[in-house]
Amino acid sequence: MPFPFCCRVAWLLGLCSLLLRGLPALAAPGAADSLLRVLDQTLTQQRNYDQQRCARLAGFTAEFLADKTDTPARYQTALRIYDEYQVFKYDSAFAYSLRLAALARRLHSPARLQAARIRLAFTLRSAGLFKEAFDTLNVINPRHLAVPDKADFYEMYNIVCIELAEYEPNAYYTPLYLKKAYAYADTAARYSRPGTYVQLARLLLKAREQHDLAAGRAAYARLRQLPLTAHQLATTSCNLGRLYEYAGQPEAALQLMALAAINDLKSSTKEGIALYLVAQYCYERGDLERAHRYIGEARQAATFFNTRQRLMQMAPLAALIDGQKIASVESQRQQARRYTLVVSVLAMMVLGFACLSYVQLRRLRRAGALLTASNQELHNKNRKLRVLNEQQQLLNQKLKELNQGLNEANRIKEEYIGYYFNNTARYIDKLESLKKKLTTMLATKQIAVAQRMVEEIDIKSERIDLFKGFDTVFVQLFPNFVTEFNALFTEADRIHLADTQLLNTELRIFALIRLGITDSEQISRILGYSIHTVYAYKTRVKNRSFLPNEAFEARVLAIQAN
Repeated sequence: MPFPFCCRVAWLLGLCSLLLRGLPALAAPGAADSLLRVLDQTLTQQRNYDQQRCARLAGFTAEFLADKTDTPARYQTALRIYDEYQVFKYDSAFAYSLRLAALARRLHSPARLQAARIRLAFTLRSAGLFKEAFDTLNVINPRHLAVPDKADFYEMYNIVCIELAEYEPNAYYTPLYLKKAYAYADTAARYSRPGTYVQLARLLLKAREQHDLAAGRAAYARLRQLPLTAHQLATTSCNLGRLYEYAGQPEAALQLMALAAINDLKSSTKEGIALYLVAQYCYERGDLERAHRYIGEARQAATFFNTRQRLMQMAPLAALIDGQKIASVESQRQQARRYTLVVSVLAMMVLGFACLSYVQLRRLRRAGALLTASNQELHNKNRKLRVLNEQQQLLNQKLKELNQGLNEANRIKEEYIGYYFNNTARYIDKLESLKKKLTTMLATKQIAVAQRMVEEIDIKSERIDLFKGFDTVFVQLFPNFVTEFNALFTEADRIHLADTQLLNTELRIFALIRLGITDSEQISRILGYSIHTVYAYKTRVKNRSFLPNEAFEARVLAIQAN
């Protein structure tokens, strides 16, 4: 079962932490493969890292060209530009080391001039020009150097001697170069402040030169306590990797070299050797694809930097890898030929089967045509049946709606017919009683009493009783009318009734509309208002609603009875 992604990331981080500290877990199974995968991913981002360095260079160069009067400031800017080019591109680094020397002469500063020459020697050494590097170092006067520059001066002698011994091993000269290198390293150490990166890096380099793995691991562990740049981490990891190589621990060496190559790419270092050494280890492990890709990238970097000794150093391994690649391609080609022969035989067999299949297919097509025609006819009939079913469903739906409407109309008629006859009977009884009283009073000539009785008749109260009866019957028929009516308004515009009210004038107008009385003149007679008042009520209510005026009454008519 594969590990979750987060677990794999945590494992890789733990592994890298152990690698950075040089602990015995360097030989953990699969650790090198994990770092090689990280290296593959970093290679895909190489252009981004190069663009970042080029962007910094563009900014420094613009600053250098803009200021042509302040020589000390131009010297510092040129120094920053040189530091960027130092491990990136030989030609530009060489040009700016000469500019540094020219600016130092203009400033009449012997210390700056000697420091510029040290940088020129480093650049010449990086390009494989060892004689020119020695000639440059020989003209430097250490007495004019600051203490840090003295350490760099003797360290540069040490590096040139070491690389010259490794570049062309010779039984006679190599021990002499190494002896000089050790002497220069001891001298450089005397000028290095203890505990700094420079001092610890020199201890690690000295341990590498003396094949002292224990001392190298101790120096590396102390270095890892410092805030290192990517280039510094690449350099120290490469040096410790060489120590593991001398100690016969190739797996640990490969892991450190892969870590160094990753940081070379991140720091956009083209002068490094780590990727070439990783390619060599991959070739020895039989990982030809990675070896071929890495050696190609390493040669491109060396060509970009224009370092001669690196290209010559890589040439034998590149030839071996290319030879193996060609042999692998040829083997694949032979295998492809065998596969082609087998495929050809299989193709002939497939062709035979295809002919038989064609005959059967024609027979099946004829049968299929008949079946398709039958299916099509059945499909057409089913479609017609579906159309008829849909029409039947529509008719049933309409019939259901009509039935509901008739039921509702019957219910309304029943309620209001009963209400009408009861109310009419009550008024006839009142009229009959009033007639008898008036007749008696007129017969007895009680005109004043009759006049007073007529004046006591309260038409307004009678109309209120009429409305109350209407409201009671309507609310019984439409118990949700007020709620659904208010749903057509925002909260602020809704109608709020008193506890004793069933309907108000606005609701009563639209209640009559819901019962089918849509004529405003008829509504005005029923409610005892002028037709203009009815129009004003209707318009005011519609304007408060969020519905369009033309859709409002349709929504009122859609309110269902109980």
